[in-house]
Amino acid sequence: MSHTTPKRKIGAITIGQSPRTDVVPEMLDLLGPGVEIVEGGALDGLSPAEVAAIEPRDGDYVLVTRMRDGHSVRIAEHHILPRMQAQVDRLVADGAQAVALLCTGEFPAFRCSRLLLEPQVVLHHFVAGVAGGRRLGVVVPVSLQIDQATTRWQGVGAEVRVEAGSPYADIAELERAVEALREWRADLVVLDCIGFTGAMKARAAGIAGVPVILPRTVLARTLAELL
Repeated sequence: MSHTTPKRKIGAITIGQSPRTDVVPEMLDLLGPGVEIVEGGALDGLSPAEVAAIEPRDGDYVLVTRMRDGHSVRIAEHHILPRMQAQVDRLVADGAQAVALLCTGEFPAFRCSRLLLEPQVVLHHFVAGVAGGRRLGVVVPVSLQIDQATTRWQGVGAEVRVEAGSPYADIAELERAVEALREWRADLVVLDCIGFTGAMKARAAGIAGVPVILPRTVLARTLAELL
């Protein structure tokens, strides 16, 4: 009599609405058939008017995310932190062996009795390991994020330039951003948003002619190592 090995369960929390059909399938391709991803979203259950009420104001930490219907929104981080904690609690209670945030933004610590992976932290250390002394080009979704991203990425010991090009808009936005980084002579490029896809990475690498780092695959490979 054969026994089926139960799948390992990972909780995945988007700062937008779940499911993230634009992210999770690509991660599962790397994690393999023995892994199940259970999702939750900080904006799940909110109406468009409620989401509009948490748009960033002057001085807010700006986040860009995707709604269930595919359109993107800008939100202020501080409004969604309690909702993210609630999703962490729910997914752990549901049996998740590890929890991953589907966002490369910076967050305060969440309470979690399981491993909690923040892509920004994992990505920062990964890039720091290869970018020291080099010219690091970074692409963020919107220009409002350029200053905060520049400050963050200067911590890896590289010369940094940040351009804006959203993964949720026409691909021409990303192409223009990467072309500017190529003209700046970047040695490597980080697509600093979980929304960037493998196809976008390939397009960026073709333009830049240098290595391009994709957060979702760095996150998936880190999870694969831990599970």
